[in-house]
Amino acid sequence: MALLAPGLGSSLAAKLHCTHGFVNQTYSFVPGFFAQDNTTATDIPAVPAHFGLLDNSSDRWSTFFDHINTLNEEADNFTAYKVFFLSRHGEGYHNVAEAKYGTPAWNDYWSKLNGDGELVWGPDAELTATGEAQAAAAGEAWKTELAAGLPMPGKFYVSPLSRALKTLEITFSGLLPKGKNEWATVLENCREVYGVHTCDQRRTRTYIHATFPEFRIEPGFTENDLLWTPEVRETDAHVAGRAKQVLDLVFSEDKDSFISVTGHGGIINGFMASVGRPTYNLPTGERESSTGILPIVIKSVYTASHGRQ
Repeated sequence: MALLAPGLGSSLAAKLHCTHGFVNQTYSFVPGFFAQDNTTATDIPAVPAHFGLLDNSSDRWSTFFDHINTLNEEADNFTAYKVFFLSRHGEGYHNVAEAKYGTPAWNDYWSKLNGDGELVWGPDAELTATGEAQAAAAGEAWKTELAAGLPMPGKFYVSPLSRALKTLEITFSGLLPKGKNEWATVLENCREVYGVHTCDQRRTRTYIHATFPEFRIEPGFTENDLLWTPEVRETDAHVAGRAKQVLDLVFSEDKDSFISVTGHGGIINGFMASVGRPTYNLPTGERESSTGILPIVIKSVYTASHGRQ
């Protein structure tokens, strides 16, 4: 099913900037579509039936996206709506290590090392076999809902950390046309909270391109990780600022109304902060059968000030 409603284009943003000086985008989430929209709900599985869509009718996805198209068609020229599926990676070796030592000891000591002689989690923690199986299970959920009318996302974005890249690769294996290249874009801003924890130090651009050649890497992506340092951990406010930059990019540049982002718990909660929604802890780990997926409808509003910034 083709999505009819384009996003607010970069040409409008440029026009506003030339006319008014400074353009700002603000975001909010639109509840009422998914079980996960209930911010007080508990015990929602990592991937509930129909990805949590409250409508369980046979034409549920066409009805849902018709509603999104209507919201966009009836919106003014400064407002747009998009559907995001925010996916957390499967279990990584760092998750196993944190469970092994407990969160206080992990944060205080073990996270600063690359391993313990048994497990290796840094730099750039890999998926465990359980994590790979979780990603495959997420793929089966996608396969089920695609058969029920869910369209494929128009754009895919992914963190540059290996556990997220591998999760995306496994999840959509066999679901996309064979030979499709550069079907997802690696964004630095989609990475996990960085600094101190070695599991969150990314590898080189050369490594990412060689290991995941089917993914496009954003322009300006540096060869080495210039953001991670062993002394300073990124703040939640800074993570939220990065998430907003991703939203700015998507709403300004992408015409597609359905967006997939594969990342981490920290950046996903950065998105939640950017849209005024409480944090949502997507589960991962050996007790979960799949990677966590959080669907959310996001509203963007452009405003312009008359002062130059």
